[in-house]
Amino acid sequence: MSGKKVLLIVGDFAEDYEVMSCFQALQMLNFHVDAVCPNKAAGERVITAVHDFTGEQTYSEKVGHFFTLNQAFTAVNPAEYAALLIPGGRAPEYLRMNAEVVALVKHFVDTRKPIAAICHGIQLLAAVEGAVRGKSVTAYPACKVETVLAGGNFVDCPLDQAVVDGNLVTAPAWPGIPAFMREFVKLLGVVIA
Repeated sequence: MSGKKVLLIVGDFAEDYEVMSCFQALQMLNFHVDAVCPNKAAGERVITAVHDFTGEQTYSEKVGHFFTLNQAFTAVNPAEYAALLIPGGRAPEYLRMNAEVVALVKHFVDTRKPIAAICHGIQLLAAVEGAVRGKSVTAYPACKVETVLAGGNFVDCPLDQAVVDGNLVTAPAWPGIPAFMREFVKLLGVVIA
């Protein structure tokens, strides 16, 4: 169907469903997905986190699965990729402080390639000057303040929906993965009825 290359940036405690489901869905559609993490090589692993609501005032976090990286971060040439995928969870919180990661994301912003960010993934986009400015985006509701401060137009939408603005697809959380992925692959030329 495709054969296009997609870059997936992950880190320890990225949200389990948002990493695993998106990685596998893209592979099912014949996209080549390189999963990378700063300071890690192909074959190394990150640990994911499972986030859910169990009655407390905010979500709880439990240890998820190990996820094996298939490319070294240092081997990435962003010009080779058609698109970027940023899962949420805790990883974007600290990945946004890594200048190399921010520069990598900036390539996709500057070249207007498709970018998909779900849940807390918006934190990494908000760290790139102008990435969300003037764009209608959504994310996990706790990320609204930094999204607005970065100039984004935050859209409150149901957790199972996605928002598209030009080359940018965003969703609030893992319940939105079906809508999120459907819109993302549409930007990559795949239409799913």
